[in-house]
Amino acid sequence: MITAVIVLLITLMVAAAVVAGASIRILREYERAVIFRVGRLLGQKGPGLVLLIPAIDRMVRVDLRTIVLDIPPQAVITRDNVPAKVNAVCYFRVVDATRSTVEVERFLKATSQIAQTTLRSVLGKAELDTLLAEREKLNDAIQQTVDEHTEPWGIKVTAVEIRDVEIPSAMQRAMALQAEAERERRAKIIHAEGEFQASQQLRNAADVISGNPAALQLRYLQTLTEIGATQNSTVVFPLPMDIAKAFMKLTENASADTTANGTPELSEAERAELPEGTKVSPGAPERAAVGTPPAAQ
Repeated sequence: MITAVIVLLITLMVAAAVVAGASIRILREYERAVIFRVGRLLGQKGPGLVLLIPAIDRMVRVDLRTIVLDIPPQAVITRDNVPAKVNAVCYFRVVDATRSTVEVERFLKATSQIAQTTLRSVLGKAELDTLLAEREKLNDAIQQTVDEHTEPWGIKVTAVEIRDVEIPSAMQRAMALQAEAERERRAKIIHAEGEFQASQQLRNAADVISGNPAALQLRYLQTLTEIGATQNSTVVFPLPMDIAKAFMKLTENASADTTANGTPELSEAERAELPEGTKVSPGAPERAAVGTPPAAQ
C-alpha cells in the first residue's frame, strides 16, 4: 500500500513538472511572445515570465533586435545602358511583433526579396556617374521605398547601404582614359594661368627696374653670381636694348635718305657691268640709261 502511494506521488510530480514545463516560458529583454489560443490571437506578451495553457495556447517567439541582411549581387543596367553588378546591406528590425507574425509568413525572406527588387528598380533609373558619385542619395531612395513596403508588416528599415559596384573592364579602361584626359586638361589650364600670372609679375618687375638704371646693373651682377655658382666657364654679356634701338634708328634713317635722294653713286665695279656707252646720272633714284650710243657712220 505504501509503495503504491509513493509511486502515485512520483507520477503526479512528474506530470506536474511536465505541465509546468509546457506552460511556463521565459523571454529575454529583446524578445516578445505572440500568443494564440485555439488559433485565435490573444496578443503580445513579454519580456519575462509567460504562462501558457498546455495543448491550448501556442506561442511564437519574435526577436526585436536589428537584423543585418546581406543583399546578394544584383545584375542591373543603368539609365545610360551600362551593365553592372551591385550588392548592398540592409538594416531593419521588428517594431510590432504581432503584425510581423500575422501579416506576413516569413518576414525575413519577404524583406530580402523586396530589398532586391527595389535595388534593381532604383539603380536602373540612375546613370553610372550617379551610381558611383551619389551613393548617399541612392541609399536614401532605396531605404524609403523598402520601408514603405515593409511598414504594414511591422518592420522598420533603418538603413540601406550600397557596398560594392562591379562594372566591365572595358568601361573601367574608358573611365581611366577620361580621368587622365581631365587631369591633363586641368594641368594645362593651371600651367597657362601660371604663365599669365608670371608675365604680369615680370611686367611689374620691369616697371620697377626701369625707374632706376642701376637696378638693371645689380640684376646683371646677381645673374653672374648665380651662373658662377655652378663652376662653369660661361660668361654672359647682356646687350642693352637702348643700343639695339640706336642701331635700328640709324638703319631707318639710312633707308629714309635712300628713298628721298635716290640710289647712291655706283661703284667702279657696278659701272663696269653697265653696257658700253650708257650714261648714269649721279643722283638718279635708280640706274637709268640717259642715252644710247650714236649710230655708226
